[in-house]
This record gives sequence, C-alpha cells and structure tokens, in this order.
Amino acid sequence: MSTINAGDTAWMLVSTALVMLMTPGLAFFYGGMVVRKNTLSTIMMSFMTLGLIGILWVVYGYSLSFGNDFGGIIGGLNFLGLNNVGQEPSTIYATSIPHLAFMAFQMMFAIITVALITGAVIGRMKFSSVLVFAVIWFTIV
Repeated sequence: MSTINAGDTAWMLVSTALVMLMTPGLAFFYGGMVVRKNTLSTIMMSFMTLGLIGILWVVYGYSLSFGNDFGGIIGGLNFLGLNNVGQEPSTIYATSIPHLAFMAFQMMFAIITVALITGAVIGRMKFSSVLVFAVIWFTIV
C-alpha cells in the first residue's frame, strides 16, 4: 500500500499553483498584444477557459484521460465526476501524493492547452463560438 510523502505533495501543490498562474499570465500577455477594443475579450477568453475546462475536467475529462483504457485509445468512465478520486494515493499514478493533487495538476495542463488556442482567434470568433470550440477541442483531444 502506498503512503503519502509530504515533500512530494507540497511540490505537486506548488507546481499546480504555478501552472494555474500561467492562464491569467497568458490572458494579460495576449491582452497586451491586441488592439484596445479586443483586450477585454481576450482576457475573458482565458479566464472562461479556466472555469469551463476546470468543470469539464472534473466531470469527464480526468476519467477519459486516466481511467481504465479501451484498447489504449480512450479511458473508461470509472473516474466520472471524480468517483474513486480522493485523499488516498492512486495505485497507478503518482503513488506518493493524494490522488486529488495529481488530478488537479493534470487539470491545469488541460486548461492551459485550451487557453493557448484563444490567442489565435482573438477578434476572429464570437465569444460563444470560442466556448463551443473549447468544449469540442477539450473533449476530442
């Protein structure tokens, strides 16, 4: 049985926070590169990505990425809604930290990946279209 290592857990939580701070940083970076009328839209795209993808990751993204796989292509739904994800370490992934900490760390990368795409569509897509695209991109990729 795996035990939680305090140092590993602290490092993972700090790393998770640093990756999460990349999304607002990206929002301000993109906001400084666009014309004035698109600044607020640019920042909103990154912050909405943070919320939207965070919710989708918890609902089904983590399960599809790290659940029991089907032929090595897609994960199962055994972690749907973070079912069986808790304070105890995973028996497969990151066995010295809480399973929730591993899930949160991976979620930050799912968020920043979608947020990076928003820089390519600034001023070219409606905000609602960006949200729909983000959901589709996140689900497929």
